[in-house]
Amino acid sequence: MLLPKKNEELLKNLFNRKEGKSIDFKQSITSAQKIAKTLVAFANTEGGIIVVGVSDKKKIIGIDPEEEIFMVEKAVFENCEPQPKFHFELLETIELSEKNVETEKNVLLVFIEKSIQKHYFKNQSGEKIYYKRLYDQTIPDTTVSYPDSPLTEN
Repeated sequence: MLLPKKNEELLKNLFNRKEGKSIDFKQSITSAQKIAKTLVAFANTEGGIIVVGVSDKKKIIGIDPEEEIFMVEKAVFENCEPQPKFHFELLETIELSEKNVETEKNVLLVFIEKSIQKHYFKNQSGEKIYYKRLYDQTIPDTTVSYPDSPLTEN
């Protein structure tokens, strides 16, 4: 089990950044396939961080870390080829409610390393698609084909 750390300074630094080529904010991970595209895109571009448990307005909503870690690992093992290198960091923050009640909330950071290999998203039909980051978007690059693809030139 991943133990939470308190690092308000890191959270503050992350929140001062805009979504872009190397950072993406997510409330939660609802689809292994969607997050797999982001994982390979970061690996194919500059590496990056996925911050899970934060709304679009950068409000900490918190997450169940075990569920989010499960979804990321499922995405990597089922939908990424080859699997990008990544690691997790769990941050804990304490917020004070309007009624002065302290609430602990967790934010999961997924760090994806930049890779010299090409990484592909593998969809349900087994097709492998190359993704990259362009600004704050994860986009397919159809000019790059999988080595075993019939579209690859010899």
